Amino acid sequence: MTTAATAELLALAQETATVAGELARRRRDEGVEIAASKSSPEDVVTLADRETEALIRGLLADARPDDGFYGEESTATTGTSGLTWVVDPIDGTVNYLYGIPFYGVSIAVVEGDADPATWTALAGAVRNPAIDELFSARAGHGAHLNGRRLQVGSGAPLSLALFGTGFSYDSARRTRQAQVLQGLIHEVRDVRRMGAASLDLCAVAAGRLDLYYERGLKPWDHAAGALVAAESGARVGAFGDDREGQSLLIAAAPDLYRAAEPLLTKLFEEFMADDDI
Repeated sequence: MTTAATAELLALAQETATVAGELARRRRDEGVEIAASKSSPEDVVTLADRETEALIRGLLADARPDDGFYGEESTATTGTSGLTWVVDPIDGTVNYLYGIPFYGVSIAVVEGDADPATWTALAGAVRNPAIDELFSARAGHGAHLNGRRLQVGSGAPLSLALFGTGFSYDSARRTRQAQVLQGLIHEVRDVRRMGAASLDLCAVAAGRLDLYYERGLKPWDHAAGALVAAESGARVGAFGDDREGQSLLIAAAPDLYRAAEPLLTKLFEEFMADDDI
């Protein structure tokens, strides 16, 4: 795909994320209403999630009717162009519900099916309207925050690295994830759990986290954020040479990734080998 074509895709992702982010912010100011629970009573979806995704879907369909769409809150469709938009209308819904200003609209466009093992991410944007931040990236052209070029940090030793992670809504899996964390926390500077994977990945790109890892992410959770991290110079993957996916995602500067991956492998083998992902 040409440079001009990917630039147009990025502009559409940025514009759509900005418009959708403003809708989400207004609905947050008006008061949040829970529409349903998903995988568990703790895993909620708000009316704003659904309204925001409907807006995104409509804007993208108007601009590019031949593309596919894969979002968290609506039925996936396959297009004829070979491109698919992978969308989380409000990543960090529990933060959104509680008024914590760490939630984002995540929009990515990928070439191929909506499968992290096979897709090629072309462009993506993550908008946090609560604090007026727009992260964006396109393949081969770097990552930016509000127009400022991002470059992942390097050289942090494992013992001084600030890690980020997330937990499942399933209580049994969350217990196993806590066991991994218990084995990890004395090896690193500290660990943060902020509640929105797309923004956590962007935080790696911006130097706010040294490393982020999580198991159980869905494609819409990380499609845009992983591209932002990778285009900032981070390595994004999983165990060994595996690509990121539901089984694990790790993002960090390459040197820290190399130091941390064996430790994470050991801990996941010890505490999560029987996990059903």
